[in-house]
Amino acid sequence: MTEAKMGDVVRINYTGRLTNGTQFDSSSGKEPLEFTIGLGQVIKGLEAQVAGMEPGSRATVTIPCDQAYGPHRAEAIQTLDRAKVPSGIDVRPGTQLKARTADGGMLPITVVEVDDSIVKVDANHPLAGQDLVFDVELVEIVQAA
Repeated sequence: MTEAKMGDVVRINYTGRLTNGTQFDSSSGKEPLEFTIGLGQVIKGLEAQVAGMEPGSRATVTIPCDQAYGPHRAEAIQTLDRAKVPSGIDVRPGTQLKARTADGGMLPITVVEVDDSIVKVDANHPLAGQDLVFDVELVEIVQAA
């Protein structure tokens, strides 16, 4: 059989869990996830696992945080003056917002603390700092490189 390699378009079924067993994502009940190996469309560790697999094969892999969403960075947590947040925006812990970056891009942020004078936001990915466990099945190689 043919092994998946860099540049191949592949389709996978997967379940992602934290190391404590908490599931955070799955393709169960959905179409398999399609991506091109090597384009960075999925986290590095998952991409590396799929490369070398044959259609129909399954694996369970633990992906360290540096091959997933990176370490949790303290500098990505910022405290803003409450008055700088537009009054029409509902801000409470857990609220997902988008901030404009200096180059005009959009950065997802999560509100982590609020009081009358400040809003503390976190720009880390919610899974930053976590090692992740994936059960993966390579369903098919849609297009070989």
